[in-house]
Amino acid sequence: MDLAATCGISLNARVATNHLSRQQTKLFSQRLHRKGGHTQHAVRNSKHTCVAFSNVGSAYNTHLPNHLPSPTTLLRRKKSLRTCATSYDAVESASESDSAGLANMNGYNVDVGQEKIGVLLLNLGGPDTLDDVKPFLYNLFADPDIIRLPKPVQFLQKPLAALLSSLRAPKSSEAYASIGGGSPLRRITMEQGEALKEALEVRGQPVEMYVGMRYWKPFTEEAILQIKKDRIQKLVVLPLYPQFSISTSGSSLRLLEELFKADDYLYSMPHTVIPSWYQRPGYVNAMADLIVGERERAFSEPEKATIFFSAHGVPKSYVEEGDPYKEEMEECVQLIMEELKRRNVNNEHVLAYQSRVGPVEWLQPYTEDSIRSLGESGCNDLLAVPISFVSEHIETLEEIDMEYRELAEESGIKNWGRAPALNCNSVFIDDLAMAVTEALPYVGVMDPDVGSKVPSGKVQDLLAAYDREDNALPPPVTVWEWGFTKSAETWNGRIAMFAVVVLLVLEVTTGSGVFSSMWGFAK
Repeated sequence: MDLAATCGISLNARVATNHLSRQQTKLFSQRLHRKGGHTQHAVRNSKHTCVAFSNVGSAYNTHLPNHLPSPTTLLRRKKSLRTCATSYDAVESASESDSAGLANMNGYNVDVGQEKIGVLLLNLGGPDTLDDVKPFLYNLFADPDIIRLPKPVQFLQKPLAALLSSLRAPKSSEAYASIGGGSPLRRITMEQGEALKEALEVRGQPVEMYVGMRYWKPFTEEAILQIKKDRIQKLVVLPLYPQFSISTSGSSLRLLEELFKADDYLYSMPHTVIPSWYQRPGYVNAMADLIVGERERAFSEPEKATIFFSAHGVPKSYVEEGDPYKEEMEECVQLIMEELKRRNVNNEHVLAYQSRVGPVEWLQPYTEDSIRSLGESGCNDLLAVPISFVSEHIETLEEIDMEYRELAEESGIKNWGRAPALNCNSVFIDDLAMAVTEALPYVGVMDPDVGSKVPSGKVQDLLAAYDREDNALPPPVTVWEWGFTKSAETWNGRIAMFAVVVLLVLEVTTGSGVFSSMWGFAK
C-alpha cells in the first residue's frame, strides 16, 4: 500500500536541513532500512515529528550491511522516530518560501507560498439512517483489508460480505436506533473539519477542507474528485485515528494510493500523510483534561476511581504481522497517565480492548472480561475512557454507555463515569492545526520508481508486511441491491452458503480462523 511510496530528498538530504534554524530544530538522519539498492533515511526535528525521508543510492552507502533487521523489528526499535508526518518523494519542493516557515515551528505564520492547499480528513464513516445500515456493513465487509480471505477463496469476498451484512444488519439497526437512528460520525467529522479550518486560518494558513469516509458518505472517492476539481496544489492527509492500524488508516491510505495512480493530476500533486499523532502534547493534554473533568464530576471520592481505557481491538494476528497499533496504544495510555500524574492524579488504570468478533484471539484483555474482573475484585468506581475514538459514535454511545455500563452494574460496580470523546475540543483541534502546519514544508510527491505499495518510513515498514497480496478494492455500494429478484436472492444465498462452508472447512483443516481479520467496528 504505497499511498506514498518512498519520500525522498534524493541525494540532497541537506536541502531541508540547511534551511532549519539551529536554535529551533535539531536534525539528524536515521537509517531505516535498505531495499532495492537504496537506503532510506528519516529526518526529524526536536519535536519528535518525523517529517521527511530521503533515498540515497547504494553507491553512497557501501559501508552499510546488506542485511538489516526486519521491518517489524526496526519499527519497534525506533520509537523515537514517531512518524507524525510522512512525506513523499521530492522534499526539494520545500522552496525558499517553505523554508522560511520552518523557522516558526510553533504552528503560526508558516509561509508556504501562495499554493492552494487542501487538508483531507479520513475516517471510517457510519450509516446516517437505518436504511443505510446494510449497505454500510456490506462496504465494510467487502474490504479485503477488513476480512482477509485465503487466496484460493478470495473470489468469495463479495458473497461473504453480502451474507455477513445481512446477518448483522438487524442487530446493528437496533443499536443505531438506540442512539437516534443513525451515526453522528459524519456530522461530528464535518464539525471537526470546520473547526480545524478556522484554527489554521487563525495561524495565517488558509486551506480547503475535505472529509473522506471509507465505508459511507461522503466517500473518499468523492472527496478526491472535489480535490481535483478545486485544483489543489498541496495536500495534507490526516486520518482521524490517533494510533495507526493497518485496518483503519491503512485501508484508507491504500484506497488513496489507487486513486492517485489512476489520475495524472493527482499522481503528481504534492502531498503528505500524518499517519498517527497519539504522542502529540495537545492530544495528550486534551485527553487528560477530559479525564480530570469527568473524574471530578462523576465521583464523590475521585481518587478511588479506576481509570478504564477502552480501545478498539484488532485480531492478535495483525500485531504479530507487524501492526504497531498495540504498541502505540500502550504508549499513548502511558503518556496520558504521566500527564495525569503531573497534575497529582494518581488513580489506578486499566487498558482493555473492545468490539471483538469472530472465533479467533483478539488483543487482550477484553473489555467485558476486565469489567467483570474489576467488579469481582471490589472496584466500586469506574471511569471509562474511549481511547481510540476522537468522535462520539456507535461504540461510545451504545457499546460503552449502554452495554458496558450495564455489565459494570451487574458486576457490582456502583459508580460509573465516562469521559466524553474529543469531538471539537479546542485543545485537540489546535494541536491538529499545529500538526498540519508542521507537515506542510515537507510536502512532496509520490516516487514512481519505488515498487513498494506503502508510505515511507514507519508506515512503509508496517504495510510492507501487511499488503503482500494487493487485493483489489471494490467500489462502494450506496443502495442495497442484493436479492432484487427471487432468482437473484436464490443464487446469492447459494453462493454465500458455499462461501461459509468453504471457510469453515479451511478453518478446521488448517487450524487457523479465516475470520480472524473481521473488525468489530460494526455492531
